[in-house]
Amino acid sequence: MPFIPHTAGDVRRMLDTLGAESLDTLFDEIPQALRSGPLTGIADGLSEMDVTRMMRERSEQDAGALCFLGAGAYEHHIPAAVWDLASRGEFLTAYTPYQAEASQGTLQVIYEFQSMMAHITAMDASNASVYDGASGLAEAVLMAIRANKRSKSRRILMPRTVSPMYRAAARAIVEGQDIELVELDYDHAQGRMDPASLAAYEGEDFAALVIPQPNFFGVLEDVHVLTDWAQAQGMLVIAVVNPMALALFTPPGEWGATGVDIVVGEAQPFGIPLSSGGPYCGFMCCKMAHIRQMPGRIIGRTVDLDGKPGYALTLQAREQHIRRAKATSNICTNQGLAMTAATIYLSLLGAEGLERVALASHQNIQSLTADLPAGATRAFAAPVFHEQVIRLNQPAEAVLAKMAEQGVLAGVDLTADYPELGSAIVVCTTETKNAADLARYRAALSAALASE
Repeated sequence: MPFIPHTAGDVRRMLDTLGAESLDTLFDEIPQALRSGPLTGIADGLSEMDVTRMMRERSEQDAGALCFLGAGAYEHHIPAAVWDLASRGEFLTAYTPYQAEASQGTLQVIYEFQSMMAHITAMDASNASVYDGASGLAEAVLMAIRANKRSKSRRILMPRTVSPMYRAAARAIVEGQDIELVELDYDHAQGRMDPASLAAYEGEDFAALVIPQPNFFGVLEDVHVLTDWAQAQGMLVIAVVNPMALALFTPPGEWGATGVDIVVGEAQPFGIPLSSGGPYCGFMCCKMAHIRQMPGRIIGRTVDLDGKPGYALTLQAREQHIRRAKATSNICTNQGLAMTAATIYLSLLGAEGLERVALASHQNIQSLTADLPAGATRAFAAPVFHEQVIRLNQPAEAVLAKMAEQGVLAGVDLTADYPELGSAIVVCTTETKNAADLARYRAALSAALASE
């Protein structure tokens, strides 16, 4: 039974007090065209027993599968201590630090997360996290429009090498606010943006350029040239990064002559498991010049009257803290539990541990794609991190299905989002894969390509 706190009599008394005939009349100002209508696509409710059984059966579908999926969500090893600590009641049941003086532990964890993310990205400041990486990109677009006072347009240059899921999420959020995302094509031989192609946009008014690193194909972009070009055109630069890659590559705060303006991405690689689609934890960092345009919370460290360290909500540009019209965002929920796990993960591994994970992940993709079976070739020659696009001589959907039957989740089909690549998949390796796993992948791929 659903929990409905108000009886029919309660509802009637409230409506009488308001002078309304029915609940529908409370929403009569919403145009009919915007209403959802009956939710016919939603199935009837199930009992607790049926739901438990259904979820158990679905979880068993993943049992024993060897995962080479990536495309924004990555299977890294998570030390046991991460969730042993994150699952403690002090963290697991803590909500949001509205009473800062009573939430010192939570605030300290957020402060440590901010400090580490700012260090990893080489940026001045980080917020307490956002909902996920995709909504973080949308927030960065909105932030760039506000922060770039020189630009009179509401246009953003958005490369197609940014994740299609991120682009779709950003578009859904910002286009209703009259912001145009102008998509840039990529070099189909290299799998990354060609800086020379940007000459067509010189002299035009754009608020920002988005630069992914690595991009959705796993390829490394020419970030220094792209950053300098955008800033010479009066644009801000938004970096969308895999934070694990920053253990090896130049951080966004050091791209080009002066670094980027805003950095966003997904913290899921830092100790957050692939749990059938969640949770996720977006991060957002920026230059100090833009800090008052950054959504969400920023936790600061101070000392009390006795000189003891304490933590406080320093900036709170959320609708729950300030007037709604003044808020930088209404969807900038910080992911407290996932952020806590990421903080513990980072503290356990440190800089050396992250570098070792990143190197092992990179070496595995190099090993896997160096010796592909007949019928499979690398699509791009440009350098990659730990993902690679593979072209197939058979339909990708069929090949992936055949490999799944062999217990190998072989990659993500690119056919729908990048039809110009033909039959292609993007495959990912992390440090969790060993030589036997790579051999099993190649054998399964060879068998799938050999069968009709």
